[in-house]
Amino acid sequence: MLTLSPLVMTVCAHFLFIRIGPAAEAGRSAEVYFSEQAEAGDPSFVSKIAGTKLWVQTAPGSFKPLEVREGVDRLRAPLPDAETLSVVGSCEYGVLARPKEVPFLLRHYPKAIAGDPEALNQLTARGEMIPLEIMGQIEGDKIHLVLLKQGKPVPGVVFHAVDADLTESEAKAGPDGTAVWTPPAPGPYSIYARDTIQRSGEAGGKSYEEIREFATLAFAWPLGSRQADPEAVSLFEQALAARAQWNEFPGFSANLAGESNGRPYSGSVRFLADGKVELKVDDPVARPWLKEQFESLAMHRRAEAADPEDKPVLRFADDREDHPLGRLLTFDGGRFASSYRIKDQQIRVVNRRIGPKNMTITVLDNDRNAEGKFLPHSYVVHHWDASTGNLERVETVQERWQRIGSWDLPVSHTTSLASGGGFSVRHVTLSEHELLKAN
Repeated sequence: MLTLSPLVMTVCAHFLFIRIGPAAEAGRSAEVYFSEQAEAGDPSFVSKIAGTKLWVQTAPGSFKPLEVREGVDRLRAPLPDAETLSVVGSCEYGVLARPKEVPFLLRHYPKAIAGDPEALNQLTARGEMIPLEIMGQIEGDKIHLVLLKQGKPVPGVVFHAVDADLTESEAKAGPDGTAVWTPPAPGPYSIYARDTIQRSGEAGGKSYEEIREFATLAFAWPLGSRQADPEAVSLFEQALAARAQWNEFPGFSANLAGESNGRPYSGSVRFLADGKVELKVDDPVARPWLKEQFESLAMHRRAEAADPEDKPVLRFADDREDHPLGRLLTFDGGRFASSYRIKDQQIRVVNRRIGPKNMTITVLDNDRNAEGKFLPHSYVVHHWDASTGNLERVETVQERWQRIGSWDLPVSHTTSLASGGGFSVRHVTLSEHELLKAN
């Protein structure tokens, strides 16, 4: 084992890195970049790495292949719903012939880890499928790094660690193949190591005289953080307080009429003070849709006393403060969504994992009521298959409100649905609102 003081420099080379993202739009995913660190690089290289194979490990020794898709400037693969996991990959880049260098075959073996340190330390190497792999054992504020070549540690190998500012430090392994490295600060890190094999051959119709292989390891430090961030909690609570709610709500009744995919219907509805919805509709197709929509509307508008013991455990999912839809907050446990985006005191995005499906609600715009509180005006709901990443359907929702007494009550609700089955529209209008009398 060997520990070195970091040698600080600026990195400029490109390697293949994997980044395991937080639960966000379209669910959690692994993204692959050919860049100086684990973030998007030059899109011209994407076609060269499109053949990358990835495997995910959520339990020791259990590897499952991931479905990898090519994007504009990265590859992307949906991940299972697991807190702790590692993703490892393999890519034969091809033969390169540079001036004043022997032609060489370039291979990359990227890897990323996320989750609880103790659980990560139990995960295993990929074995024969990945001939060069960086293993990291987390011990407090340090990481023990080992480069495995055909399953055996490589003595004396140099590990290069790159931070978010492209500042590079080095740690050299001792005779046992282990180097101990301490991340200097919280943030994302991308580690790489190199191995050269003196062997000639041919690949893709081109001859080479040696093989150059690079293994990488990427992660966000510290690993497994589950502590609430007071700033994130405050941002979320401010957004909740800025929503229009039915305080001291007596309930109301209204007539309704609408159309469901060309089928007209009519009826009546009662929103009760306790949040329950009583519905009378003459169409069996519209009835379950209306029941679901109205119950959701009542749940979001009804004011509930906050339990001081039920503080949300929220933290910022990344360091990006300039996202067009706002800061990404991840939520641990409870009945809340898996992540949110907050901007201008508004919840702009809600991301949920519901069994085998991922759902993202993106707010397009809100109205303000007489007190300056926010009311939903229009939003879009995307639904994906969590295992494949396939987009299944998209719903666009428009809502309109009317002030009656001290409450903002719904007057229309329209949903447009697009899917592989076509396009459909459902609409309901509420009229003749009457507030209910308190019992």
